[in-house]
Amino acid sequence: MFSNKDILRFANLETPFYYYDLNLLQTTLTSCAEAAKLYNFHVHYAMKANFNASLLQQIKAIGFGADCVSGGEVNEAIQTGFAKEQIVFAGVGKSDKEINLALDQDIFCFNVESVQELEVINELAGKKGKKARVAIRINPNVDAHTHHNITTGLDENKFGVNSWDLSACAEVLRASANLEFIGIHFHIGSQITNLDVYKNLCVRVNEFAFWFEERGFPVKVLNVGGGLGIDYHNPDQQVPDFGSYFKIFSEFLEIKPGQEVHFELGRALVGQSASLISRVLYVKNGKKKNFVILDAGMTELMRPALYQAYHKIENLTRGSEVALKYDIVGPICESTDCFGKEVEQPETFRGDLFAIRSAGAYGEVMASKYNLRDEIRSVYSEEV
Repeated sequence: MFSNKDILRFANLETPFYYYDLNLLQTTLTSCAEAAKLYNFHVHYAMKANFNASLLQQIKAIGFGADCVSGGEVNEAIQTGFAKEQIVFAGVGKSDKEINLALDQDIFCFNVESVQELEVINELAGKKGKKARVAIRINPNVDAHTHHNITTGLDENKFGVNSWDLSACAEVLRASANLEFIGIHFHIGSQITNLDVYKNLCVRVNEFAFWFEERGFPVKVLNVGGGLGIDYHNPDQQVPDFGSYFKIFSEFLEIKPGQEVHFELGRALVGQSASLISRVLYVKNGKKKNFVILDAGMTELMRPALYQAYHKIENLTRGSEVALKYDIVGPICESTDCFGKEVEQPETFRGDLFAIRSAGAYGEVMASKYNLRDEIRSVYSEEV
């Protein structure tokens, strides 16, 4: 929800830009931290959701760790000041250069996604005279019931180690002097709003933890990933129900004394904190279609073009009275450069300001310079 003061401020700024509500971000982070503290759960922020420097500083300050999926993210986490003992490194394709960087920084853990990766990390750690802490990312074959392109926990997905390869993992772990097995890791997908899915995940986590314990591998860390969704249709209901989310894991995980439970949340923490603010360049009214052409496009917000993601779109200039249906599109020379089709809006005119809501996750980080577009700017709320 934008105030008249916000809209007047936007009107005097060059568009497009991402507007970050740092007060809302702080409220969300505090809610998550307090809910996790009830169970002594550990939270790592999934940096792939958004690595805007101002956001990272607030996330670090709340005491969360960092979940990284590239050497660049590991380096950014270190530079931001995240504690090394709170940095985990996942990713299905870690290069030797990235692994060496993480080894040099003595991060908390590698979340390993293949038998061969175990062998590579062992070899590289040995050359440095180091011992790398590893957790095995297991593909639990749990359906998250989300969009096919953001599901990660099925047998058909590229992520993680499948159950039939666990025996080979155990053999490599036993034979590897430079690896320290500390736990198991899971991540079943993104934008999960049906919390019952996590009950199914807990059952599988319990089974795999028992599998490793039975074979003489003590499981110190149960890392259950993230994936908690946000309400894109009702962006003003802004803070996810972290209490109910963490409670499920407290009730359904079989947590042994001394075991730690870790989470890797991204979208749920930052998704509602930003909107993409854009200005209408042109309005084209036709016999079959009406088009609103914005100065922001898929180069600024890729999600709708990439996997038909929904974002609520608001005309900030004209209020809320619905008059016409428009296809809301961008200026990029691609037919998929479209934020929404047949979107009900007030009658719209050149120069009107639009907000594309819930753009704090996978928005700015996925921006590109395709068509040699200017780099997207960021604007922040005045107070934190």
